[in-house]
Amino acid sequence: MSGIGDRVLEQIGRSCPTALHRDIADRVEMTADAFSRALRGKRAFSSIELARLADLLDADIHWLITGLPDPHRLVVAARHDFDHLTGRREVPGRDRDEQALRDVALAYRQAYPQPERLRELPDSPGAVRAALDEGFVRPFADRLESRLGVDVVRLADLSTAYSFAIGGQRVIALPATGNWFRENWSLAHELGHLALAHHDQGLSESDRDRHEAAANTFAADLLLPREELAAVDWNRLDAAGLADLVWRWGVSTDALARRLSALNGQLPAVVAEWAGQPTQRLLRRHWSSSSVEDEITLRMDVAAQRRFPLRLQEAHLTAIAGGTLGKGTLAWMLGIHPDALEVDLPPIPEVDIADLAEALGL
Repeated sequence: MSGIGDRVLEQIGRSCPTALHRDIADRVEMTADAFSRALRGKRAFSSIELARLADLLDADIHWLITGLPDPHRLVVAARHDFDHLTGRREVPGRDRDEQALRDVALAYRQAYPQPERLRELPDSPGAVRAALDEGFVRPFADRLESRLGVDVVRLADLSTAYSFAIGGQRVIALPATGNWFRENWSLAHELGHLALAHHDQGLSESDRDRHEAAANTFAADLLLPREELAAVDWNRLDAAGLADLVWRWGVSTDALARRLSALNGQLPAVVAEWAGQPTQRLLRRHWSSSSVEDEITLRMDVAAQRRFPLRLQEAHLTAIAGGTLGKGTLAWMLGIHPDALEVDLPPIPEVDIADLAEALGL
């Protein structure tokens, strides 16, 4: 069994392997001798020393103390913007997104104060496709929740997609942009992070890049499996046929072009023609539906709507009715003022005036 000192040493190796122990000791206001003895289990760390170490080493203090991850700790993976010219990955809006992510995490902590055991996820794109079943792209979020137990949140406050586990629940949080094909890729990408267990603190930049590449590969294999692409006669495909494929697969022309290029090293003429143009332009000009409704706009509308899972809302309603939660978080989830939220509230017990006077000594 490892002790606290062993875990501190392990975290030092992850976050600052070249740092001298005496320098770490100085930064957490310990003497070098006290730090050395604490690492060897000859002296206990104080609570303030552990708190300073957790902050310095970017460690989970719950893990430092117990050896187990804190079920309420928010550790996220984000969909990074990737510059294909420079090869750099970044999340430029991460700081602005922080408050929205904390608010989402609070909603889950309040709804599930006793964390449940995380449900096992399929670890391959093929197994995920089988679990989600045919035609999963259109009801992607609903299928993730009903078939895999992965919740989907959509907020206008976010700049990119994130995934995390909190309170025993796996969650993917999306920006509400109306861009449904980018949303599908983000769902598949973040599902890759969850399925491949990429959520960890203190990752190096090379590890984060490796995880991002793996999540993108997972998304490509899930949404554009090699066998489906190989079944298409690309040389005979026209713009209308390409539009039908893009609509059915739920991806952008750019994503399709990059996938075909990675697999085959070249692009069919019709894909090359449309790869640099907006996907919506291809669909508006060449895709036709048997429905009288404007299905393209309907998809955009759904992808722009604020969204929280029904079971999360129901958990809040139950807690509000039981008197353990107020209405504020549920109202925030619904995007309305708490005063406009009509819900069952716990009954207010009647108080006998004489009993109250006696209790107050009047």
